[in-house]
Amino acid sequence: MNFKRIKKSLLLCLCIVIIAAMSLFTTGCSDNKDSSVDHSKHDHTSVSENISSTVSETVTQLGEGEKSFAVSVVDTNGTETKYEIRTDKEYVGEALTEIGFIDGEDGPYGMYIKTVDCLTVDYDKDGKYWAFYINGEYAMQGVDKTPIDETTVYTFKVE
Repeated sequence: MNFKRIKKSLLLCLCIVIIAAMSLFTTGCSDNKDSSVDHSKHDHTSVSENISSTVSETVTQLGEGEKSFAVSVVDTNGTETKYEIRTDKEYVGEALTEIGFIDGEDGPYGMYIKTVDCLTVDYDKDGKYWAFYINGEYAMQGVDKTPIDETTVYTFKVE
């Protein structure tokens, strides 16, 4: 009977360890994030922006600086997340790279974005890529060549 009690105690301990490990594993970004990105620069201050008299949504503020601009991210599930980026940089790409929000590699048309807000998509593996939009229109230039306009909404969308 003592053996049964020890066995039950061991099973209970094992369950607790598994639950703790699973909760630690699922926190943070995703498991495919680039570990070289410095996420300590993210200033995750939430602010509410009133969209209409009945609807409000949360906008996360990132970075520091005199300029601010809006960024929207539409992930693989179609979920949209909005950000207000604060910076002193001149171009959208350098502002977002500085805070670790985007990452990619140099391509023939500028920076080829592979990671946005800790979500990596790779056309060679997934058949999907990050599309860059300016005020809802497909951008005709790369993010690294796009000057910051504080009245513009920049969108990254998985396509």
